[in-house]
Amino acid sequence: MKYQKYTERALALGAADAVEFTISDICFDSRTLLKCMFGCPDWGRSHTCPSRPGSPTMEQYREMLSRYSGGIIIHTHDKSLSQKISFAIEGDAYRDGFYFAFSLSDCALCRECAAVKNEPCRNPHTARPAFHSVGIDVYKTVHALGLPLRTLADAEREEQNWYSAVFIE
Repeated sequence: MKYQKYTERALALGAADAVEFTISDICFDSRTLLKCMFGCPDWGRSHTCPSRPGSPTMEQYREMLSRYSGGIIIHTHDKSLSQKISFAIEGDAYRDGFYFAFSLSDCALCRECAAVKNEPCRNPHTARPAFHSVGIDVYKTVHALGLPLRTLADAEREEQNWYSAVFIE
């Protein structure tokens, strides 16, 4: 296992699951943009949102991410923890010489994103785009790796699953 060190670290930091992936395990599907545009209450309200001016297109993200050989996927039940762990793993991998290590995690750094008031990002060095917002079909990807994820009938009462990915090269 090429990235076992990072999966073990993610679990030690509180992840419910952490698994390695190869780039061929990542399922890209541009239809994720439809769900962002017409299903996300934060559409256009976050600096990490694909709707923001200057954001790479999904095709550009796919090309960039396809240059990685793999990495790890992190599963938690808490959005903030998911981001904290993925950013820690990105830092560990970077310090280990994987200078292109990059995490994707739904941003939970601020209670309200500065983009709402058209202000600059308060955390430009740590804010990252969501796993799904770059064109990745999270459901298909994690199911193929044996991880749990299903649509929720009542998000307020049912346990949520949050996923992050750290691309390592």
